[in-house]
Amino acid sequence: MILGAHLSAANGLHRAAKTAHEIGADTFQFFSRNPRGSSKRSHTEKEIAAFRAAREAYHIGPVLAHAPYTLNPAAIRQETAEFSCAVLCEDVARMDALGIELFNLHPGTRADGDLEAGFSQVAAMLDRACSGDERIVVLLETMSGRGNELGGQFFHLQEILSRAQHHEKIGVCMDLCHVYAAGYDLVNRLDLVLTEFDAVIGLERLRAVHLNDSMFPLGSRKDRHMPLGKGHIGLEAILRILSHAALRHLPFYLETPLDDAGHAAELRTIKEALGAH
Repeated sequence: MILGAHLSAANGLHRAAKTAHEIGADTFQFFSRNPRGSSKRSHTEKEIAAFRAAREAYHIGPVLAHAPYTLNPAAIRQETAEFSCAVLCEDVARMDALGIELFNLHPGTRADGDLEAGFSQVAAMLDRACSGDERIVVLLETMSGRGNELGGQFFHLQEILSRAQHHEKIGVCMDLCHVYAAGYDLVNRLDLVLTEFDAVIGLERLRAVHLNDSMFPLGSRKDRHMPLGKGHIGLEAILRILSHAALRHLPFYLETPLDDAGHAAELRTIKEALGAH
């Protein structure tokens, strides 16, 4: 089992790798740039070397870079779409050069409700960002389905995937809170949810899981993460997800609203609970 957490990389990726080790994680997720803006950090050769050394020293597994929230690949406003495409292309290349294995992307929102146009637009951006020669894999995240958001249903992601050229460079990240909020019952019908995912998208495309509980109930379409066991999904269901034969080989990344100490406590709880089962 590969367990990670979202960590700050403001002081360098090598320090984030060390923090991951200190809190008991096997890997980590970080923002590829300012999540609420457009500024990015430049990595010197010395920092890159330190990061690679830290990864080796601490046995850090697949690292996931998360795109900033300012991106809206499905936007109808031309300036927003062009900005999103430029940042996506730049960050996929930057993260690939750093040796990051996974890059996570929210598919975006289509204000006019024309989802078909949104699917095609996102796929076209992925084609510009992915040449097929990268080592990194771009992940489309499952979303809660609020408003005209893409990704609230499994078929949304399949529509994008089917239109993109380099299928082998694109996968899916399942966010537990989002999927549950979108109406997929992970608590009582986990096997049925995974069977549907497999039929629509294919489980082989599932490359990572965001490990979150949900503040709101099933089908709320509200995206509010909670600490594990403090929300409507509950710890028992989350433990079943972690240990499920179809999922347990994947990297899981905590995105719960806690600091590093809180994530360390959650990781201990998971390991103790699974060890007791």
